Amino acid sequence: MSEDSDLEKTESASPRRLEQAREEGDVPQSRELVSFVLLAVAAGGLWVMGESIVRTASSFLARCLEFHRYDYTRAQEQWQYVGAQFGPLAMVLAGLMLMLVLASLSPLALTRGAISFKPLTPDISRLIGLHGLKRMFSVQGLLELPRLLAKLALVGGVGWWLILHYRDAFVELPRGDLVAGMRDTMHVAGVAFLCMAGVMLLVAAVDVPLALWQYARKHRMTKEEVRKEHRESEGDPQLKGRIRAMQRQAAQRRMMADVPKADVIVTNPTHYAVALRYSEQEGGAPRVLAKGADLVAAKIRELGAEHRIPVLEAPPLARALYRHTEIGHQIPAALYAAVAEVLAYVYQLRRVRTHGGRAPVRPTDLPVPADMDPGPQPGPDDDPDAA
Repeated sequence: MSEDSDLEKTESASPRRLEQAREEGDVPQSRELVSFVLLAVAAGGLWVMGESIVRTASSFLARCLEFHRYDYTRAQEQWQYVGAQFGPLAMVLAGLMLMLVLASLSPLALTRGAISFKPLTPDISRLIGLHGLKRMFSVQGLLELPRLLAKLALVGGVGWWLILHYRDAFVELPRGDLVAGMRDTMHVAGVAFLCMAGVMLLVAAVDVPLALWQYARKHRMTKEEVRKEHRESEGDPQLKGRIRAMQRQAAQRRMMADVPKADVIVTNPTHYAVALRYSEQEGGAPRVLAKGADLVAAKIRELGAEHRIPVLEAPPLARALYRHTEIGHQIPAALYAAVAEVLAYVYQLRRVRTHGGRAPVRPTDLPVPADMDPGPQPGPDDDPDAA
């Protein structure tokens, strides 16, 4: 059953699935990478601090074998003795601990800095022997066996070479000076750590990509899981539809509230209505305060009539404004000339209403570019075949 389910998981893990896995402490791991970093840090530490370790250790042993005329019943002299004996050694140990801490942070390179303490919580199933046997004889356990044998062969081969290469030095160690023997020991240990680090680097170069591939394979998803996660993240389609409808209604209410501020309403005359405003203080081109089709257009015309806003029937211009403008934005430059004639007519009409005089002539044949006018569009109640 598990193999069948694995075959069904054909989709890559989603970012949400990977994030949940990281929160659970399930991250890609490579013990070989950690081993390489530890060995490399140890080799570097011996290279940098080897001489200091030799001097500190030899002086520590020498001081421990010396007798001083201290009054050890006095607390001050007791602390002086302890500080003299263990102070330099503590500094060396602090340096080694710092290197170990830096090496322990190496797994964060694979986990992208994700840290979770959930794997540290007690799990009874891990204490049951059958659980370990199941993991041992799983497909992953069988895949790890060749890697383990190859690693043992490499490490054993390098270790055997080191023994053969330094066997004479090992034989001479008890016969030489103590300090010289400690230096030789540090040198051999440094070379051993460096060689082992090189071996583990080769192993990690294979293990890290394999660990990442196994992690990605482990968290693959079925098509149904992808669809379910998409539904959960996107929400209920019906709820989203209601939210969008409410947003449209709110936007329409705000738009209708701006209609009384318009200078003119350009109509189709029935299908479209566009409310325009031009303010010298605001600068720029005229702006579209509201626009709509059919019922919305009728509502705009109704509000315009209530607030005595001039309404101009100019079908080509109304269609162009409706198709090529956005509410709150300026009109396109291609319609400047046509809208300028409309505004000139509106200003003349206002002057006549205020001071009297002859009514201005309504503008006709406005200069609307052919590529801006989509042409007459049938309404919902119109016959598409009617000319």
